[in-house]
Amino acid sequence: MPELPEVETVRRMLAPVVVGRRLLGLEHDDPARYRGAEGAAGRRVRALRRRGKYLIFALEGRLELIVHLGMSGSLRLDEGTHTRVRLEFEGATVFFNDPRRFGRLRAVPAGDYRALPTLARMGPEPLDRGFTARALAARLARTSRVLKTALLSQEPVAGLGNIYADEALWKARLHPARIANALAFEEVQRLHRAVRGVLRRAVDLGGSTLGDGAYTRPDGEPGYFQIEHAVYGRAGEACPRCGRTIERLVLGGRSTHVCPRCQRR
Repeated sequence: MPELPEVETVRRMLAPVVVGRRLLGLEHDDPARYRGAEGAAGRRVRALRRRGKYLIFALEGRLELIVHLGMSGSLRLDEGTHTRVRLEFEGATVFFNDPRRFGRLRAVPAGDYRALPTLARMGPEPLDRGFTARALAARLARTSRVLKTALLSQEPVAGLGNIYADEALWKARLHPARIANALAFEEVQRLHRAVRGVLRRAVDLGGSTLGDGAYTRPDGEPGYFQIEHAVYGRAGEACPRCGRTIERLVLGGRSTHVCPRCQRR
């Protein structure tokens, strides 16, 4: 699933294409998945923002078009075999391609996320200055869930999914099955630094394009952070830090990758 680095890459590349232009029309054939999205047509794009894994087209008239890419969605400048939505802007067309059909588009009054509960309860943005180790510690202290499950909930911090949670936990030398509210503050500080460092580097490299090729940038090019994955998808390989064999676990139904030496439970 596209996570913060992939969505931020899409935002940075699409903003010059759509901001300031009017959305002339929005065509789709699936009202259940794209409920009310056509209500955004006719409005000019004031800004293109990101919140966690969500793209937010801020439109005139205090309306927002919310886009969640789901498992396999991408916003492209060329039409594809799996194009589900066509967004016609003044002077440009953007295509929402989604082979597995898990993506969603919805038009809502600005800031009204009652129909989007994950977005409504989302934690702080990890790359913002306000995201501090103390803020992360306070949020982790509220939950007795295992650490990785807590991170994937989006409540302690926004935008982490399976890839970047695994990478950040490895970098911080923390086992994903540790209990979130049992971490010492020094451990939270390590996790805070790791989350910011991993996400910044991944954004710099345009995100991660995995073997299925589901995620690509709007221009069709891949991201390159997968080349630097330390543990994610590398079960059976040597840990790049200590040489121990990376293991694959399942936590909360999610595939999880860990070095048993670097990340002692």
